Amino acid sequence: MIKAGVIGSTGYAGQELVRLLLSHPDVKISFVSSKSYAGASYSDIFPNFYKKMNIECISTPEDLSELDLDVLFTALPHGHTSGMISSKILKKFKVIDLGADFRLKEINTYENWYQVKHESPQLLPLSVYGLCEINRESIAKSNLIANPGCYTTCSILAIVPLLKESLIDPSSIIIDAKSGVTGAGRGLDLSTHFTECNESIKAYKIASHRHTPEIEEQLSISAGHVICVNFTPHLVPMNRGILCTSYANLKEGVHQDTIKKAYEKYYGDEPFIRLLPNNTPAETRWVKGSNFVDIGFSVDLRTNRIIVTSALDNLIKGAAGQAIQNMNIAFNIQETTGLDHLSIFPI
Repeated sequence: MIKAGVIGSTGYAGQELVRLLLSHPDVKISFVSSKSYAGASYSDIFPNFYKKMNIECISTPEDLSELDLDVLFTALPHGHTSGMISSKILKKFKVIDLGADFRLKEINTYENWYQVKHESPQLLPLSVYGLCEINRESIAKSNLIANPGCYTTCSILAIVPLLKESLIDPSSIIIDAKSGVTGAGRGLDLSTHFTECNESIKAYKIASHRHTPEIEEQLSISAGHVICVNFTPHLVPMNRGILCTSYANLKEGVHQDTIKKAYEKYYGDEPFIRLLPNNTPAETRWVKGSNFVDIGFSVDLRTNRIIVTSALDNLIKGAAGQAIQNMNIAFNIQETTGLDHLSIFPI
């Protein structure tokens, strides 16, 4: 059995992670920690765990290197994990970070966008960006896995085949993304109060969202040169789910069949990517509660643009599910273990 610990277990992503780990046949949860709920029973905090897991939340252990673990999951806001992890820890067990601290390779980019000092820049070369469908081989060898963001997973997977096959003008990429309210986290914030966001939709952090450099860095790797995108997120009054609508100009002579073959080449055998039939748009309701990413595309012949829709559950494939998928790869377990279930409908 894989001995797992979870730091930051009472946020939305942390709770989803604990829920999925609890039903994983190859995992034993050694501890869950929470700064806000230390000393409380986990099933008191989340009654859906009643009589299933009555473990007590603890404070974050002072010396993580002394833990008897195989894998540590950290589900903390940016700026926290980088000061907790060391090379000594990474020699003892694997770390899968659901936060942003190890996603970006350029420390200046991280500190500029997140406005916080990175506490362990020496570990950045050791980290692997944990987008399973793109970096599977590197993930399998790594002890420090940076779990991607939710917007980024949905955006990157939609566009990578188009860049790798040179089917689009890379300077024309526009990503219009919409997220449910859980994407903002569980902390109190006026903008996510029911009466502030219900019956409304709004764009936010225009030209300044922190997932932008993450998207650009990974797309640049796929393209082999620097990519700059327009990324605009929106808040939608629903609990969970992300929908990205991505636009790009097609290169001369690129047709629908060519595009379809490109997506099938890269994703045809992927267990958690579902390529939708021609001209079928992705919808959040068909991925909520699952680890699937649905991708559909249409070609606008009038403007010679491709329009790609992609959808995922921001708390599962966008966070906790992908973290477990990374764990499965890292421990050479069947990749779908603990994750192979359909979405819940209606939800």
